[in-house]
Amino acid sequence: MTERLDRQGLIYAFVAYGFWGVFPIFMDQLRPAGALEIVAHRALWSLIVCAILVAALRRWRRLWEVLRDTRTALALGLAALLIAINWGVFIYAILAERVTDSSLGYYINPLITVALGVVVLRERLHTAQTVAIAVGLIAVAVLGVESGGVPWIAPALAVSFAAYALVKKRVGATVDALTGFTVETIALLPVAAVLLWVVSARGDTTWGHAGLGHDAWLASTGAWTAGALLVFAAASSRLPLYVLGLIQYLTPTMTFILAVSYFHEHMSTGRWLGFGLVWVALTIITVDTWRRARAGAVFRAGLVVTEPE
Repeated sequence: MTERLDRQGLIYAFVAYGFWGVFPIFMDQLRPAGALEIVAHRALWSLIVCAILVAALRRWRRLWEVLRDTRTALALGLAALLIAINWGVFIYAILAERVTDSSLGYYINPLITVALGVVVLRERLHTAQTVAIAVGLIAVAVLGVESGGVPWIAPALAVSFAAYALVKKRVGATVDALTGFTVETIALLPVAAVLLWVVSARGDTTWGHAGLGHDAWLASTGAWTAGALLVFAAASSRLPLYVLGLIQYLTPTMTFILAVSYFHEHMSTGRWLGFGLVWVALTIITVDTWRRARAGAVFRAGLVVTEPE
């Protein structure tokens, strides 16, 4: 890897994760649309953008090959379902003014990824990973007591995204980012159609009823999603995994700052304590992963990096 490629990769990584970090502002502009309608439009317009890119890059043959591979296509279909759930929960959190919960979800994602590695891949935990997960569980318990209930948004975001990352990891070596995401959006097309029908039947459709500016914002969700994904793909091809693993914390950090400064969400003492414990857990697991990477150890769990939202 040359110095020039290193610099390009870092720029691409900061652009991608920085863009994902300001997603709550974009999603906030989509009001008065609800979460179901936004998820449907995001899937629909992402498919349109992907189709344009596939045509421009002449990737139709590769797309057809992946679609004909039943095992790969089914895996990407599962990934599509998981990312749709992730999108829905994330958008709901923004519209419900619980942006800090969405930030927490992506903070604890590496901890959930390690746990999935143990449960699904039968990996063994290192001492540092065990301590980090224990601290993370204490943090979630503290936040649950503080909120007076089960803090479901953050765990739902973390679990759905970690599972999505696991599925993508299984097919990532054989399917490029554009083709894979195109297949996912194709799989989501029936889901998007059903969601739009449900929203319409309930009389909650905002498309065509809230002005051209609102319609333009809904249509632009496809460009945001596909554009950030492709920039991230360029970064991941130029940077080591552990470097991307460190930069990925930029997204929830920016989201957290926006939650407090832009959305003016209240941070009680208990919430600060919970987040503080999460940051301690992340510090433990990040230092451990960095140390093992620098020592040349081969690792599969820890900082698994894919695209958020």
